[in-house]
Amino acid sequence: MLEKEFQKARSLFPHAGKVVYFNSASFGPFCQPVREAIEQNLQTRVEAAIDDTPGVMNVQNELRGDYAGLIGASPRQVGIGMNTSFGLNIAAFGLPLKPGDEVLVSDVEFPAQVYTWRAAAQERRLKLTFVESNKRRFDIDSFERALTDRSKVLALSFVQYFNGYKNDLAAISEVCQRRDIFLVVDGIQGMGVEPIDVKALGMDVFSSGCQKWMLGPQGCGFFYLADQVRDRLSHPFMGWLGVDWKMNFTDLFKFDLPYFDSARRFEMGYYVALNILGMKASVELFKTLGIENIQHHNYALIDRLADYIRGNDFYTITSFMEPRHRSSIFSFTCGPLEKLFRRLADERSVVAQREGSIRVSVHLFNDESDIDRLISALDDFSGSYRRPRSS
Repeated sequence: MLEKEFQKARSLFPHAGKVVYFNSASFGPFCQPVREAIEQNLQTRVEAAIDDTPGVMNVQNELRGDYAGLIGASPRQVGIGMNTSFGLNIAAFGLPLKPGDEVLVSDVEFPAQVYTWRAAAQERRLKLTFVESNKRRFDIDSFERALTDRSKVLALSFVQYFNGYKNDLAAISEVCQRRDIFLVVDGIQGMGVEPIDVKALGMDVFSSGCQKWMLGPQGCGFFYLADQVRDRLSHPFMGWLGVDWKMNFTDLFKFDLPYFDSARRFEMGYYVALNILGMKASVELFKTLGIENIQHHNYALIDRLADYIRGNDFYTITSFMEPRHRSSIFSFTCGPLEKLFRRLADERSVVAQREGSIRVSVHLFNDESDIDRLISALDDFSGSYRRPRSS
């Protein structure tokens, strides 16, 4: 039954069967419903016959519930943002920190965390400390050794972007709670393909863009704020839609309305309607298929590719395949890496080159035929290097 559901989902993506797309860790392709939602809104704006503001704002409210349901949160804990960095900035400039407090980040962290916290450290006179990684992955032992009495924040990715290493957030959160440290998670490389329960994990802030694995438009995302943290945040910025107008915009001379007592108070005014409607169309796929089922689907395809890589000594796996730490990102390398990358591009196999490896991002619209096309290309490439040249 599930196989049919994934076949149906694949049929919604116009690229499927033409391009072998393994790059959702960079940005996800649009399915037909996303395209239709965007085009319909464009037509509404072109015709200019109605004000679509109320409808878009209702959809935005629905999205808070949609994303909350996918991460184990309540709608009032979720706000709509513009990207992953939006939620990270709320944490970096809003958490109750004092000059001299220490923020820890991994030395293999994605730049979104590093540059956000570097700016906050300079502005707020905080100390930014890099935790030494172990074999290119975040190491809990190194983290614990790095802790001091001034350590107040750990800023970390759910899944590492270049090798797919999935951090053990349960174990990490236990350390953070024991030491009274805020846990701020960049969730974008796991959101939509790795099940997560932010409440059960004791997470303080979780932020994710929706243009990658969530298959939405660029420039959109959401953030989660734990109840006990939200009410301690200062407001680094504020917009007029941070209060409840009850959809009545005929009387705006009300300057004493209370701010929302939910994550909505940190949202920045009115967002791009095209993005909001595209987000709503894409999130339906995840509600229908279920993230655990998507994870199982993706892992089965990755296993098919990994079995081939293990049997071909021309290539070396560089991602982590242990059940606790694997993800929908699979990486491998070989000697002539740049040439391989160009060859795959020429053959319409879309992958990414990251930190000395080829990164393959497997998603819900992929199937065994995609994996087999990639394997065939890899086999031809390795064979061309092994064949002796004619004299």
